[in-house]
Amino acid sequence: MKKVVLSLGIALGSMFVTNAQTTPATPATAATPAPAPASTAEIKFDKLEFDYGTLKQGGDPNGEFAFKNTGKEPLIISNCQGSCGCTVPSWPKEPIKPGASGVIKVHYDTKRVGPINKTVTVTSNSKDGVVTLHIKGMIEAAPAEEAFPGNKPANGAPVEKTN
Repeated sequence: MKKVVLSLGIALGSMFVTNAQTTPATPATAATPAPAPASTAEIKFDKLEFDYGTLKQGGDPNGEFAFKNTGKEPLIISNCQGSCGCTVPSWPKEPIKPGASGVIKVHYDTKRVGPINKTVTVTSNSKDGVVTLHIKGMIEAAPAEEAFPGNKPANGAPVEKTN
C-alpha cells in the first residue's frame, strides 16, 4: 500500500513540476502566419442519393454519382469512405480540372438480405470539404435450393421393403 501511495505522490509531483515550467503564451502582438487561402474548387453532384431499388441476393449492384468541378481550380478528391465494408466506392485519383466532370462508383455487397441504408463520405479540397452521399434499396433472399434428394423414390416407382 505504501508503494502505491508513494508512486502516486511522485507521479502527481512530477506533473506539477512539469506544468510549472511551461512558458507563458506569447502576446497578441507577435506575428502569426496568415491562414492559407480558401480553396476555390467546388464539387457539384447530380444527385446525393442513389436508389438501387429491389435486388436479388448475390446480384451485382453498382451505383454511380456523377459530379462536376464548378470551381476555379483543380478538384482533388483525397478519399471516399463507405460507412461499412459492404459499401466500396471508387473515385478518380487525378485532379479534376475546372469545368470537367467525373464519376464516383459505389459497389454494394448483396450477400446481406434486407434494406440498404448506407453512406459514402467524400473528402476533397472543395469549399465544402466533405460531402455525404447516400445509397438505399432492398435485397431479397435468393430462392432456397433443394438439397440433393438422396434415396427418395420417384413418383409411381416401387418402394423397397426394409426388414
